Amino acid sequence: MRTNLHRSTTVLTFILLITYPPAHADEQNRSGSHEVLMSLFREFRALAHPALPDGVPDYTAATMAATHRKLQALQQRLTSIDPSPWPLEHQVDYELLRAEMNGLDFSIRVLQPWARDPAYYAIVWPDQSDTPAHEGPTSHAAIELWMYTFPLSKTDEAKLVKQLKVITPLLQQARINLTGNARDLWITGIKNIRDQVGDLDELARKTVTAGREFKKVLAEARAATVSFAEWLEQQAPSKTGPSGIGKDAYTWHLQNVLLIPMTWEEEEMLLKRELDRSYAMLSLERHRNRNLPPIQPVSSPAEYDQRADASVRKLMDFLKNQGILTVKPYMEPELRKHLGGYRPPEKRNFFTNVMHLEPAVLYTHLVHWFETAMMRDEPHPNPMRRDALLYNIWMSRSEGFATGVEEMFMHAGLYDDNPRARELVWIMLAFRCARGLASLYAHANEITLEEARAYQIEWTPRGWAGEDLSLVGGEQHLYLRQPGYGTIYVTGKYLIERLIADRSRQLGDAFKLKTFFDEMYGVGMIPVSLIRWQMTGLDDEMKMIRNNAARFLKLEEDKPKQ
Repeated sequence: MRTNLHRSTTVLTFILLITYPPAHADEQNRSGSHEVLMSLFREFRALAHPALPDGVPDYTAATMAATHRKLQALQQRLTSIDPSPWPLEHQVDYELLRAEMNGLDFSIRVLQPWARDPAYYAIVWPDQSDTPAHEGPTSHAAIELWMYTFPLSKTDEAKLVKQLKVITPLLQQARINLTGNARDLWITGIKNIRDQVGDLDELARKTVTAGREFKKVLAEARAATVSFAEWLEQQAPSKTGPSGIGKDAYTWHLQNVLLIPMTWEEEEMLLKRELDRSYAMLSLERHRNRNLPPIQPVSSPAEYDQRADASVRKLMDFLKNQGILTVKPYMEPELRKHLGGYRPPEKRNFFTNVMHLEPAVLYTHLVHWFETAMMRDEPHPNPMRRDALLYNIWMSRSEGFATGVEEMFMHAGLYDDNPRARELVWIMLAFRCARGLASLYAHANEITLEEARAYQIEWTPRGWAGEDLSLVGGEQHLYLRQPGYGTIYVTGKYLIERLIADRSRQLGDAFKLKTFFDEMYGVGMIPVSLIRWQMTGLDDEMKMIRNNAARFLKLEEDKPKQ
């Protein structure tokens, strides 16, 4: 059924991908204003975020088919607009809307999380994501427990009762909607549902003074979740199909949703090269440091707190005094909320191993929290860029920058007083290359999810990825659920490095890192390819994406009709 839907809509979909309007387009729309685009944006967001009068989203096949028809009508209206006379910033907005529309189209045609992915129905979120929105496909009925303060006020208790009431009917609907045959997604998704049981139990412990209705609804939600997990396990033996979307669909999504100007094969080549580079540089660092004592890991909670505090002060002073970033008042307090805590050696995973050696190495990645605070406290003036883009379209910018600064700050001198910390930076890069390559092969259906986990463990230095299988398992599951996420740390890093190279060539000696990052932040949390276009005027990446869409359309048209 999924293949038939894909084939029946392919030609129309790729016609809608062409950015510039057909010759018969209405002249008013051809020269339409940015306000016309904004109106279309609001209509699309209303379609993508449907009203939920009773709180229960409708993911049934009939509703999703109707949504797809409405989406196609909006896409046709978008292609009737010619943005070429507009200012460059507004042309970028046009591409943002096109990408979001492609994201919904891809979700309906190919990804279909409501039909293939049981984890889609785990809607209780105890923790805030460090990225602009949740990583991976997320139900419209998500319950953000981290936004509540306990004990609950009467108002919040009533609000949470209403949200918890959604769980039982949503899980009943899920038994009808989940018709997919993606075995790895199905089997691994059961854990997400089981985890929701634990989250509800924790919620019960935090709300012992709540009213009778709250406790009743919470108990019903827990029972429904337990029952749903049991149903998933009963159905599991019948699930025998692949979970990856294949190389062609992966490349289509990469270019036309995430706006990454690469193919599956090009990502593989980049990550292989970066994996080789990280191992080679690690060897050179170890040679350079051969006469230095190794870093001693933290051995107590008190020592952890002391070293974490010192690392934060060191990082913030470095950013300010070396002219790296414009340091805002909210940055250090936001970072200090997420410093982690001491763990005994047997309970450390890859990231906590790093944090117990040199916390600053991982804290550089936590520029994520600078950016979530910036979106909260300094919202972008452009409504299209104010909130998180849908379908994780922000990935290349958010994860690429957070990964990129790990190496950039090192080269800028952050660890000049601690050369052994440089070794950790290369280990971090190797880890991300290994898990990205594993995710590529899983989406190509060349390896299973279990084999992807094994690949990530094998290619991570020091064996650190194998000490906590829950971390590796959770990561590879996420990347199977969200194509492109496993590679974006390295791919986005490369695109930002390319942007720095382009901008520095344009400005020459006038290039300043702090000014560059200020400009990048000012463009907004959008794909790096669009940031590059707006900051440099270079549109070769976007032209490549459009040309590939046109070539794919020609191939589809030339296929024999069935």
